[in-house]
Amino acid sequence: MSCWNHFLPFFFIISITIIITIPSLCSSQQSQNSNIISSFNFSNSPWRPTQNQILLSPNSTFAAGFLPLVDSPYLYTFSVWYYNVSSNAAVVWSANHRSPVSSAASLLISSSGELRLILNSSSSGGVVNATLNLWPSPASATLNGTGLRLLSTGNLVYGNFQSFHIPTDTILPGQHINGTILVSKNGKFMFDSRQLVFGANDSYWTNLGNLTFQSLDSMGVIVYGDTFRYYASDFGVQKLRRLSLDDDGNLRLYSYDMGSTQWIVVWQAVFQLCTIHGTCGANSICMYDASTLLTSCVCPPGYRAGVDNSCELKIPIMDLSRNKFLKLDFVNFSGGLNQSDIKTRNFSTCEAQCLADPQCLGFMFKYDGTNYCVLQLERMVDGFWSPLTETAMFLRVDESENDVSNFTGMTNLMQTTCPVKISLPLPPEESKTTTRNIVIICTLFAGELLSGVFFFWTFLKKYIKYRDMARTFGLEVMPAGGPKRFSYAELKDATNNFSNSIGKGGFGVVYMGKLSDGRVVAVKCLKNIAGGDADFWAEVTIIARMHHLNLVRLWGFCAEKGRRILVYEYVPNGSLAEFLFQNAEEVEPSEMEVVTGSNKKPILDWNIRYRIALGVARAIAYLHEECLEWVLHCDIKPENILIGDDFCPKVSDFGLAKLKKKEDMISVSRMRGTPGYMAPEWTRPDQITSKADVYSYGLVLLEMVSGSRNFAQLDSRVDSDQWFFPRWAFDKVFKEMSVEDILDERIKESYDGVVHFDMINRMVKTAMWCLQDRPEMRPSMGKVAKMLEGTIDITQPNKPTIFYLDD
Repeated sequence: MSCWNHFLPFFFIISITIIITIPSLCSSQQSQNSNIISSFNFSNSPWRPTQNQILLSPNSTFAAGFLPLVDSPYLYTFSVWYYNVSSNAAVVWSANHRSPVSSAASLLISSSGELRLILNSSSSGGVVNATLNLWPSPASATLNGTGLRLLSTGNLVYGNFQSFHIPTDTILPGQHINGTILVSKNGKFMFDSRQLVFGANDSYWTNLGNLTFQSLDSMGVIVYGDTFRYYASDFGVQKLRRLSLDDDGNLRLYSYDMGSTQWIVVWQAVFQLCTIHGTCGANSICMYDASTLLTSCVCPPGYRAGVDNSCELKIPIMDLSRNKFLKLDFVNFSGGLNQSDIKTRNFSTCEAQCLADPQCLGFMFKYDGTNYCVLQLERMVDGFWSPLTETAMFLRVDESENDVSNFTGMTNLMQTTCPVKISLPLPPEESKTTTRNIVIICTLFAGELLSGVFFFWTFLKKYIKYRDMARTFGLEVMPAGGPKRFSYAELKDATNNFSNSIGKGGFGVVYMGKLSDGRVVAVKCLKNIAGGDADFWAEVTIIARMHHLNLVRLWGFCAEKGRRILVYEYVPNGSLAEFLFQNAEEVEPSEMEVVTGSNKKPILDWNIRYRIALGVARAIAYLHEECLEWVLHCDIKPENILIGDDFCPKVSDFGLAKLKKKEDMISVSRMRGTPGYMAPEWTRPDQITSKADVYSYGLVLLEMVSGSRNFAQLDSRVDSDQWFFPRWAFDKVFKEMSVEDILDERIKESYDGVVHFDMINRMVKTAMWCLQDRPEMRPSMGKVAKMLEGTIDITQPNKPTIFYLDD
C-alpha cells in the first residue's frame, strides 16, 4: 500500500497529460488524414462531418470544414482555421459557433442553388419536423458555378456570400473592418470598429479620436481613420496574423511564431485589464498581478463573496443613523449609470451628502482641491484598484462591522509606532509616623543609588564586548520611523537564493523576489558603500521618507554582517529607454528591467509621452523643492526612468550617489552622471546646483520628442564634430518652423497639428529653456512642471550652445 501511495501522483499526472493531449492529437491526425478538396459543388453534396473532408485554400494557409469541439468531440462547427496550426487558437470564423451540430448534420447545395447547413429531419406521430438552416446568412449561386471556395485570404465565398462580411470574433489581414461587428465567443463583449462594449451599451474603451478601424495587413499595421495607424511590436515582418476579441473583453493582435509554434500578442487595446467592464461582479474589486499578468476579484471589507464574482454586505444596514465609512485607498468604481457626480466644498460636505441619501453605498473623493466627489447609488460595479486612480473610496457599512480596510496607501504602511497608555499607581495613604516615612524614603534612595552604580559599572565592563559583537552580527538599531528591516535569510528565501538577476549597475546587482506577504519586489545588493553604518542608516531613512507617485518606493533594507541591501517596489515594464530606442545596441539595461523572452515594446503615442514627461518633472521637482533634505539626483537619463502599470513613470536611483565610494565616481574632476546627459558646469570649477538635473531633464525631454539619442547624428549635412542635437532642434523649430522634422519617425504619421501642436510646442520650448548654458538662466524643476502643464506662458528661449565665455 505504501508503494502505491508513492506512485499514485505520477499516475495522476500521466492521466491528466493524456486527457489534455488527446484533442490536439486528434485534430493533428484529422488534418493529416483528411480528404482535401478545392471546391464544394452540387455534385459533391451533401457534405457530412463523418466524411473527414476539408476545403483547402490555394496557398494551403487556410482550411474549412466540420471541426469537432475540444470539450465535446461528438459536436461540430463548420469553421475556417489556419491550416497546420494549433486548432484551439487558429479558428478564425464559424458558421454555427453558437449552435454546434451532431454527426447527423450535413452541408448541402439544394437544386435551386442555395447553400444550407441543416440537421437531419425526423418524424414523430406521422408529422415530419422541418429542418433548420444554420448558415448565418442567405447564400445562393448557379449550379454550374464555381461552388463553395476558400480564397487565399481566408475568405469563404459562395455566390453572393462572403465570410469576410459577417465575421465572428476575428479579423484577418486584408479584411475590411469598417462596419463589421466582432462578438467574443462567450457573447459578453462586442467591438463595433470604434469601441469595446460590455453587454448592450456599456462602453469601456474607445479608439483615439473615436476613429473607425479600417483594415489590417500581414506586416502588423492596423489602419484607423484615414491615415492613422497602430503598429505591432514586430511590424515590418510578414507573418500569420489575426485580430481577435478575446473572452476577457480585450482586443488583441496576434502573430504566429514559427519557432515556438505559439500565437504571440503584439498589440492590445487595453493594457490595464481591470478597467475592462464585467471582469468582476457587483461590489467586487479587480486586482492586477504584475508578476503573473492575471486579474483576480476580491471583496472589500464588510462584504463577502456572492455569485458570479460579486460581493454582498455581511451586515445589512438597517438603521441609517448607525453606520460608518471604511477608507479604501486607490479604489475606483467606474461602471454603470448608478454614479452621481456632485461638486462639494470639502470632504465633510461630500460625506454628509452620502449619509443623507438612503441609496448611497459609499462615495469617492480626491484630496487635490478639485472638489471631486462621486456618490455610489444603489449598486457598485466595475471596481478596480490602481495607484493611478488618485481617488479614495469610502465604503458605507453598519456601525457594528468589525472589518478593517486592507486597501491602504504607503503613508499608513510606513507608520511603525503604536500609542501606549501608561498608568501610575495611586500614592499610598499618608502615614501617621513621619519618622517611618523618612526612613523608608532614605532606604529606597540609597538602594536605587547603589543599584545604579552597580548596573553602570556592569555596563561599562561589557560595553566594548557587546559593541564589537553588534557590529559583527549586524545588530544595529534603525532610527524610529524608518523602513522595515529584513534579515538576510528572508531576502535569500524571497529571491530563491539570489538566482533571478534582472539588472546590474554601478551600485550593485538587482534581483527579483517575492515576499511572504505576496508583494513582488526588486532587491538591490549594494557594493562599495562609503562611510560608516550611521551614514548608511541616515541616507536610507532619507530615501524611505520620500513618497511620491513618480518615485520608486523603498520598502525596506538589510544590514547584516557587512551586507547592505535595499528592497524596492517592483516595476514590471522596464525603462523608458526600451520604449524610445527599439535598437538593442542603443539601450543600456536598467537596474530594475524585467528579463523576458522578447525585448519588443509598444510604440508610445504623443499623449503617453507627454504624461511621462510631466510625471518625471513633478518627481524631480519633489526631490529639489519639497523634501525635508535637498536631494540632487545627478544621473537623469531614460535608463533611470521606469515605466509602471498604465505607463506611470517612476524615477529610480535617486539619493544613492551619497552611498557610493569616491573611487567609483567618474575620475575626471568631480563629475557624476552619464556622459551625454551631464550639464556643462560639471567640466568647470563652478558650484553644482539643482540646475544640473534640469539640464539632463531637458535632453531626456528632447529624446522623447525625437525618439532617438541626443548624441545620434540626425542630419548628414552637419559635420560630426560640429553636431549638437539641441542646437539642431532649435533651428528646425524656431528658424525653419518645421517641428515635424524632429518628431519620432515611427509615429510621425499620427501627429495632428490641431490636436498635438500645443503639447509638442510646450515640450520643445521647455526643453530649450532647460538646456541654457548658464545655470541661472534655466528654470527650476517646479517651474518646468508648470510650463509643461500650460499654467504659465513660455517665452522665446535663447539658442542652446555647447560652451560660453565668461565676461
